[in-house]
Amino acid sequence: MAALGNPEMLTRKIKLWDINAHITCRLCEGYLIDATTVTECLHTFCRSCLVKYLEENNTCPTCRIVIHQSHPLQYIGHDRTMQDIVYKLVPGLQEAEIKKQRDFYQKLGMEVPGDIKGELCNMKTHLDAQRNGDLKSEDTANKDTACEKPEEDNDYHRSDEQVSICLECNSSKLRGLKRKWIRCSAQATVLHLKKFIAKKLNLTSFNELDILCNEEILGKDHTLKFVVVTRWRFKKSPLLLHYRPKMDLL
Repeated sequence: MAALGNPEMLTRKIKLWDINAHITCRLCEGYLIDATTVTECLHTFCRSCLVKYLEENNTCPTCRIVIHQSHPLQYIGHDRTMQDIVYKLVPGLQEAEIKKQRDFYQKLGMEVPGDIKGELCNMKTHLDAQRNGDLKSEDTANKDTACEKPEEDNDYHRSDEQVSICLECNSSKLRGLKRKWIRCSAQATVLHLKKFIAKKLNLTSFNELDILCNEEILGKDHTLKFVVVTRWRFKKSPLLLHYRPKMDLL
């Protein structure tokens, strides 16, 4: 009990080096970016590293457990908690990563997605406040002219990156959509599309559906941005997805 009152123990500092093994990717040996965890064993990697690895493997890079025999990408998920921890522990990492993404889009002559613009703006406000020794309240920060949104953005539409999609039915057991062309946020997931289709077709449950890209079943947690980057070969054309009843219902 006496040890609990020891001020040296209460103020003991832990060096970042001591915990590097827990916040770095085993594949690239860098700090985790877009942390993604294997649901089977809970080992975490950078999303881009893990996706590239699973293109030719179906086991965890750390423990070699089989994730899934044919569709390992359906059994990985974004680990927001881990990514938040990494960004809080490693000074300047989040700022550097967002700027890198912004520079990437600008180099290609593409518009920077709204979500990246927003993160940069919020980060600039926070860093300026820290330098001035005066952290602004959230309401005051929102009114900062540097981050003020244009009048045309004051509507119900999101300002983040958009994806054009064509939803085709490839089964005689389901009918096609009256409006198969849709446009939505790149952050929307396959699960959102399943719910949308199920509602339009008056299905009892969205779990009755599979959605495919290039004849490969997509995991429900995949974002449309992830599908476009990793599955779609025709980058300048709308994303073509097919839906059908689940295999066990065919």
